[in-house]
Amino acid sequence: MTPPCMWSFINHAFPLWIIYEATSRTKVAVMAGLVALCLLLMLTGVLGFDIGLSKGNSLNHQQITESAILDVTLHVCRTVALTEGKDFTSPPQPFTSESVAAACGAKSSKSFQEVISVIQQTNRQVDISHFFDASYHCDDEQLAEGRKIITDGLSAVKASNKLNNYKAAREQLGTLLHTLQDFYSHSNWVEIGYELPNSNLIRPSTSIGNIAAVNRATCHNCNGNDCKNNILEDILREKILTSGYFFVYRSSSKPTGKCSHGGDLDLTSTIEPKGGINKDKVDSSHGYLHWKAANIAIAATSELLEDVRQAAGDKQFLQMMGISKGKALCFVIDTTGSMGDDIDAVKTVTSTIINNKVGTEDEPSVYILVPFNDPDFGPVKTTTDPNAFKRAINLLTASGGGDFPEMSLSGLQLALTGAPPGSEIFLFTDATAKDENLKSTVIALIEQTKSVVNFMITNLLVSRRRRQSDNDQQQQQQFRMTKSGSQLYTDLAKASGGQAIVVTKSELLSATSIITESSSSSQVTLLQAARSTGTAENFIFIVDESVRNLTVYITGTLVTFTLISPSGVPQGSAEVTGPLIITSQSVGNFQTLRLNTQVGLWQINMMSTNPYNLKVVGQSPVDFLFNFLEVSKAPLGGFDVVDNRPRAGVNGSLMVTVTGSESAIVTEVTLVESSGSGKVNGSVEAQGGREFLVHFDRIPSAEFVVLVKGQISNTSSVLFQRQSSTSIRASTVTITATNANSVLVPGTPLSVPFTLTTDGAGGTFSIQATNDQGFTSTVPSSLPLETGGSANGTVNITAPTSTTSGTVVTLTIQAVAPGATDTNYVVLRFTVLKTVTDFTAPVCQLLSLQSNCSDNCSSSMWEISVEVTDGAEGTGIDRISLGQGNGTMNTSLTAGNGNITQVTYNASCCSPDVELVVVDQVGNVGSCFYTVRKITSTQTTPVNVTTPTAPVNVTTTINKPQAAVSMATKPAQFFLLCFSISLLASFFHFK
Repeated sequence: MTPPCMWSFINHAFPLWIIYEATSRTKVAVMAGLVALCLLLMLTGVLGFDIGLSKGNSLNHQQITESAILDVTLHVCRTVALTEGKDFTSPPQPFTSESVAAACGAKSSKSFQEVISVIQQTNRQVDISHFFDASYHCDDEQLAEGRKIITDGLSAVKASNKLNNYKAAREQLGTLLHTLQDFYSHSNWVEIGYELPNSNLIRPSTSIGNIAAVNRATCHNCNGNDCKNNILEDILREKILTSGYFFVYRSSSKPTGKCSHGGDLDLTSTIEPKGGINKDKVDSSHGYLHWKAANIAIAATSELLEDVRQAAGDKQFLQMMGISKGKALCFVIDTTGSMGDDIDAVKTVTSTIINNKVGTEDEPSVYILVPFNDPDFGPVKTTTDPNAFKRAINLLTASGGGDFPEMSLSGLQLALTGAPPGSEIFLFTDATAKDENLKSTVIALIEQTKSVVNFMITNLLVSRRRRQSDNDQQQQQQFRMTKSGSQLYTDLAKASGGQAIVVTKSELLSATSIITESSSSSQVTLLQAARSTGTAENFIFIVDESVRNLTVYITGTLVTFTLISPSGVPQGSAEVTGPLIITSQSVGNFQTLRLNTQVGLWQINMMSTNPYNLKVVGQSPVDFLFNFLEVSKAPLGGFDVVDNRPRAGVNGSLMVTVTGSESAIVTEVTLVESSGSGKVNGSVEAQGGREFLVHFDRIPSAEFVVLVKGQISNTSSVLFQRQSSTSIRASTVTITATNANSVLVPGTPLSVPFTLTTDGAGGTFSIQATNDQGFTSTVPSSLPLETGGSANGTVNITAPTSTTSGTVVTLTIQAVAPGATDTNYVVLRFTVLKTVTDFTAPVCQLLSLQSNCSDNCSSSMWEISVEVTDGAEGTGIDRISLGQGNGTMNTSLTAGNGNITQVTYNASCCSPDVELVVVDQVGNVGSCFYTVRKITSTQTTPVNVTTPTAPVNVTTTINKPQAAVSMATKPAQFFLLCFSISLLASFFHFK
C-alpha cells in the first residue's frame, strides 16, 4: 500500500493528468526524484530495511542478502496472489522467513529458510575461496572484472533456472551477490553521492562509469584517524570510480597515489596515501557511510533478484526460493518387464495424490520422475504441472529386462541430484542393484541433501524366479542373492531415515499410503531408531501442542510393541483398536499406526527377535535446520560450514536454526547413535534470533542422528522434540575442494583440484569421482598419505559440446581409507553454459490501439496490437507474460519471420494498464507498459493509433483526448527500493 505521505507528495506536486501526459524526460526526472525521496526516507528510518538490529551495529553480507530475499519474495507472492484474484496480507515488519512464508501460503518455512541459508553460505564462501582475488571483492580498482563475475554468474543462474536446476542457481546466486554487495562497500560509489544502485553492474556490454586510470591518484593521507575526506576532490567532482587496494603480505604495495582498502589486515593502508575507504563496518575507515552503503547494497541485491525473477517467471522464482506448499513428489521407477503391476499401482497413487492434494495446502511443490532398467536410466522429468506429471506416469510401460539386477542406484543418483534438498524419494523395484558400486556415492548424496529414500520392493524372489530354471540349487542361490540385494536397499533406507518396505505386488497399493502422508511439507520427525538385532527396548518421545496427525511407522517382521500415553494409558500391538490407536494398517513388513494425539511424554516398548526400524512423525510448522561447523582457516576467522562429514573423535560445533517459530528456545541438543543407545550431549549457546550454537566435547565415530529439544514459547507447558531423519557419519578423513569456476564450458575440460588429509593412520587411499550426467572425467585412482598427512589431486571433467546450456552436473569425489575402514566425500555442482553473446533485451513496437472507453468502464473495452522482437542478432523470444493486467493476451509468430512475435491484448476499460514482460532465450528481460485513460467524458469515439517506429525505451504520447499510451523498460530497482510505492509504479517506467 502506498504510504499516505507519498500520495500527499505526489498529489501536491504533480496533478495526475500531467503525469500521464508527461514527456519521457520528465517522467524519468519525476521517477528519479520519487525514488531518491523513498531511499532518503528509508535511510532515515521511516521506511528503512529494519532487520532487527540497532543502528549501533553493522550489517554483513548474510543480513543484507536475507533482507533483500525477504522483500523481493514477499513482493512476488503479492503479485501472484493479486494476479490469481486472491487477497494478500503483508506481515508486519521486520519481515522474517516465517512471516514471509506464511504470507505466501507455505505450510512450512523450513525449505525457504534453508534456501536463504544456502545463498548466505555461498556468499560467505567467497571470503574463503577467493579471499585474495581482488576481482571478487571489487578491490584494486578491478571494478570491470567484478562486473564480469556478476554478469557471468547471472547468466548461469538464469540458464539453471530455465531447466529447473534450482540448487545450482542458488549457489551461483550467493557467489555473485558477494561481489555485487562489495562494490558499494569497497568503491567510492557512495562517496560520489549516488543514492541508487549502479544498474549497469548487472547488464553486460554497458558502462558502469569512468574507472580511474592506473596512473591517476585517487586519495591523500587521512587526517590522523579521520578518513572522511581522504578521496581527492577532483575524483569525486568528475565522478571517477575507484576502489581501495588490499594486500596482506609484507611485500605489499600499491600504485602511487591510490586509495587503500583499510583495516588491520590491509598492509597497504600504512603506505602513503595512508588510511582506507572501505565501509564494511561502522568502525571501518569510511564507517560513517556504512549504513548508506549497506542499504544501497540491499537495493542492488533486490534489483538483481527482480531481474532473476522476471527471467524465470514468478512461480519458478518462488520454486528457486523454496516457497511451496507441499514437498516434492519424486518417483524412481523400474520399468523392466515384470514391473507392470507396480507401474499400475504408481499410476493409481499418483492420480489419488493429484486429485486429493492439488489446490490444497499440501499440494506437491514439484513432480519428479526417473525411470530405470538395464542398461538405461533417466532422463529426469521435472514439472510443476500435475497433469503433465500424470501423463508422464501414464506413458510408462514395463518392457525389456533379462539380467536379474537393474540400474536402480543410477536412477536414484539422478533423483538425489535433481530433487530439492530434504525431499522424500520413493523407489519402486523388484530387482537388486546392478550398479552397487554407486552405494557410497548415493550415501554421500543422501547425507549432503538430507533426503529421505523409501524403497518399495515387490516379490524380489518370486517375480524373478521364472528367469531361472526350477533347479533347487539355483533357487537357493537366487534366494541368497535376493537377501543380499535387499540388504543394500535396507542400508540406504536406514541411512536416509526412510523405509525398505517389502510386499507382494498385490499389496503394493496398500503400502503406498506412506506416500500420501509424507508429501506434506510440515511433516516432522519426533523419533527414529534402527536396530539390526532384535532386542527389547523402551523408547520415549515428546509430543508438543503444535503436533498434528501423530503417526508411527514400524518396518520389520514379528515385531510387537506396547504404547503408553502421557496419561499412563497402555495399548499393546495385539489390540487393533483402542484408546491410543485411531487406525492401524499392516502390509508386508510395514505397519502404520495413527495415534490419538496427546500432548506430553509418550513411551513405546519394542520387542522383536528380528531387525526393525521405528519412526514417529507428525505435522507441525516447528522444525530445525543444522550444520556442523569448523574453525575457519580464512584470514577473517570465524566458523565455516562443514558440507561433508565432520571429524570423528574430536570436539566439534553445530549450528541449529529453528524454523516455524520466532520464539522457540533450544535447551538441549544430543547426538544419538542411530543403532544404539550411545549419545553425546552438547552445550547450547543462544546466538540471537532463531540460531543456537552447540559445542560437543566429542563427535561420535558411530552413525548418529541429531536430537533437539526446547520450548516453543515461554507459555509452553511441554517441551518440543525434533530429530533429524538422515544418519550422519563422522570421519578421520577430510576431503576439500571448491568449484572456483562453477561454470563448465561445453567441450572445454575443467580442472577441479582437491586436497585429502587424514587424522588417522596413513597408507594408500582409493579415490573415486562420479557425476550424474555421465560426463567424461579423470581422477587419480589412489593417493598415498602419511599418518596425519595430506595430499593433493585433480579431477578433470568435460561436458560434451552438444550439452544444453543450464544443464547442471553434480560431481562427487570420494576418498576411501585403506581397508575401507573410513571414507569421506565432497559434492560440487557445475552449470554448463555456452558463451553468451546476446546481451540486448527484447523490444516492443506498438502497431495499433483501439479504445471506446467511457464513463461506464464495465461496458467498454480497449485493445492493443504489439510486435515483439529480439533483434537480428538476438537469440529469439522465449516467453511473453503479463506483469500487470487481467485482460486476455494472445501471441503468434509473424509469418515469414520466426524471430518476431505479434501480441494482442484486450481488456475492460476498468483495467486500463498492462505490462508485457518479454524474455529471450538467454534471460534478457524487456518490459513494455501501456495504459489507456479517459480524460474527456464527452467523446467516446474509438481511437486507432499506429506508431510503427516506437521503440521499447521511448514514451509515445497519443495526442487524442481519450487515450494515452506509454512504452518503457521497467525499472526493477524502483519496485525493490520501496515496495510501498509499487502502485505508483504502474504509471512510471523508464530505462
